[in-house]
Amino acid sequence: MNIKPLSDHIFVEAFSEEKTTKGGIFIPEAADEKPVMGKIIAVGPGKTNDEGKLIPLNVKVGDKILFTKYSPNDIRIDDKEYLVIREDDVLAIIEYILSVI
Repeated sequence: MNIKPLSDHIFVEAFSEEKTTKGGIFIPEAADEKPVMGKIIAVGPGKTNDEGKLIPLNVKVGDKILFTKYSPNDIRIDDKEYLVIREDDVLAIIEYILSVI
């Protein structure tokens, strides 16, 4: 994909983890609510403050993030769906730490 978001916009490819109840029942994705996790595909240069100074984003391409549930705008590019959000809607960067037992 060759696209460059403007300002503090972020293009996200949503994903959801498979969910299973404690009893082992698989919950299909269709029964689930909107995804709130995704991988960043593209980021804008940042936000401009009142003095005209550019404030760079805290996230980068490849980061896995949590974002607010109702903030994204859905778009379709090349038969693939993406979400567009602003940096203010990003709640956290997901960092998986693998431990050796």
